[in-house]
Amino acid sequence: MRPDTPADHIAEAERLERTAGLYPEDTEHLLLQAAAHLELAGERDRATTLYDRLLAPDAPQRASAPTLIRALKASNLWEYGHEAEARAIIDGVRAAAPRDPAPWVIAAESLESHDELAQAQETFTEALELLLPQPGGEGAPASAPSYEQRPLLFGRHRVRRLLGAEHDAWDALADEISSSPVPLDELHDPKRIWSLGSDNPAELRAEISRIQAELGSYREALSRPFPVAVLHWPSAELTELLTAYPSLESEYPSHEAHLSTIEASLRELASSGTPNLGIVTGTVPSYEAFAASEGAQPTDVSLLPQYATTLAARGRAAGWPPEAGAGCWCGSGRTYGDCHGVS
Repeated sequence: MRPDTPADHIAEAERLERTAGLYPEDTEHLLLQAAAHLELAGERDRATTLYDRLLAPDAPQRASAPTLIRALKASNLWEYGHEAEARAIIDGVRAAAPRDPAPWVIAAESLESHDELAQAQETFTEALELLLPQPGGEGAPASAPSYEQRPLLFGRHRVRRLLGAEHDAWDALADEISSSPVPLDELHDPKRIWSLGSDNPAELRAEISRIQAELGSYREALSRPFPVAVLHWPSAELTELLTAYPSLESEYPSHEAHLSTIEASLRELASSGTPNLGIVTGTVPSYEAFAASEGAQPTDVSLLPQYATTLAARGRAAGWPPEAGAGCWCGSGRTYGDCHGVS
C-alpha cells in the first residue's frame, strides 16, 4: 500500500534500510529511497544520517553518484535550519561541475525554493553552459535536449520569468519542447506560482477554479473542427521579424498591407465556402524555434503557412470573423465592424 502518513513513510524507510542490509549491491539505491521517505515523514535529521552513511569514506561501497547525494543532502539540510552548511555543499556541487543534470536541478531548485532566484538562475545557466550549449551558438547540439536535461531548461525558464528577464535562446527552446497545452509563460507566471504556494484557502480555491475553467476551454477547443488559420504578426513582432530577416520584406511590404492581406484572404476563403476560419498570432522567438525544429531557416517563406498550421493545431487560433461588437482581430482597440470588418 502506498505510504500516506508520516508513520507509513517511517515504516517504509525502515523496511528499505533492512533490505539494504540484505542486498549490499543495491545499498545506494535503497538508502536514497529510504531517505526520501524520511524527508516526507519530517524526519530530516535521520535522512541526513543516511546521506552521510552513503558518503562516508569508510563506506563498504563507494557511492556511484556522490555529487547527487551531496545535492540531496544540501536540499534536506536547508529545510530544517542548516542553511550555511547547505549553501557550502551547493557551492561544492557547482564547483564539481557534474555531467549529470540531476545534481544541478536539485541544487538550483533548493536555491529557488528559498527565494535565492538570482543564484538559482546562475546555477541553471552554469549547468546548461556545460551540458547543452545555447541554441545557435558555437558547439550547439544538433539533437533535441535529453529527457534528463529538460528540467534544466524548464527550471531556468521559470526562475527567469519570476525575475522578469527577457527570453533568450534557451527560453525559446524550453517553449518549443514543452508538451503542455498551456504556454510556459503562463505556467510560470509569478502570480500563479505564488498563489499555488499560498496558505490562503481562498487563493488556492480561486486558482483551482481557474485551472478547471482553463481545462474546460481546452476540451471545447479540441472538440471543434480543425480551423483553417491565417498568420498575423502584430506591428512590433513584424518589425522585429523584418529586422532579423530582411529578405521577408517581399512577403510583408508593410504592416498595413499585411493586415489588409489577412482580411482579404479570410473573406476569399469564406466566400469559397471554407468553414471554421481563424487567425493565429505569431512571435519571433516562437517562429525561430519552429524553424529550428524543422531544420530550416526562418527566411524560408514556405515555413510561414506551416507555422500557422502548427499554432492552430495547438489551439492558438481565434475564430474569424469576430462576433458582433467584439474587438477587431488586429488589436487596434476598435470594434471589428468599425475596423477591418467594414464592408
